[in-house]
Amino acid sequence: MSRSPWSRPDGRVLGGQSESLAPLRSRLLRGAQVATRRVIVDLGAGTGAVTPELVRRGGGEVVAVDGAEDFLALPEGPFAGARRVRASSTALPLGDSSVDLVFCQMALLWMPLSETLDEVRRVLAPGGALVAIEPDLGGLVEWPESRGVRDIWLRALAAAGADPQVGRKLPGMLAARGFGVTVQLLSEVGPGGPERLLPLEGLPLTEEERARVDELGRGGEGPWQTFAWAPMFGVTATLRG
Repeated sequence: MSRSPWSRPDGRVLGGQSESLAPLRSRLLRGAQVATRRVIVDLGAGTGAVTPELVRRGGGEVVAVDGAEDFLALPEGPFAGARRVRASSTALPLGDSSVDLVFCQMALLWMPLSETLDEVRRVLAPGGALVAIEPDLGGLVEWPESRGVRDIWLRALAAAGADPQVGRKLPGMLAARGFGVTVQLLSEVGPGGPERLLPLEGLPLTEEERARVDELGRGGEGPWQTFAWAPMFGVTATLRG
């Protein structure tokens, strides 16, 4: 994963995200026939939140790739059964047409998107697929507006070097590269509790923004008193033979 100098979200944030995305991820991987794929790349693997699932469900080798400086020093446990490689998303140490499936979750937004998609296309074999789950914070719906943080998300992610609207861009960019594309959205929406604010902690907030997030996080409201939903794109892009 090519990241800005801002730190990777901690394990509880990544684990919570991964758990909430499990139903969508399961559908996407099943649709991409993960069990038949012989070489699978977990691109932007982070702390390995999804790597064990790919090892368990995949039909062959799993290569966990991330560009963070500490990636190879992370605990081995989540990467058991996988090969771990530190590399940029724009220069993967993999041969042309050597990969059957590339999986990416909440990571493409941190990568140089055009160059990364070119590199994914290079390493995928004909008939290979990219499965990506990426957000679009530009489409964030919040109510009441007095408890909204959309503007904070957009500014802080951009300041950290991320693209907060990556979800809406992916389908067209992949189609232009010769992929057949299908899109699903995360269908279940839960109440907007204070946990939705946790990923903001690692972003470059202004003092005013941090005070605002802290204030909202202390709210003692009941379920569904805040509604917050952002489109979460589940994209399957298959490289035509």
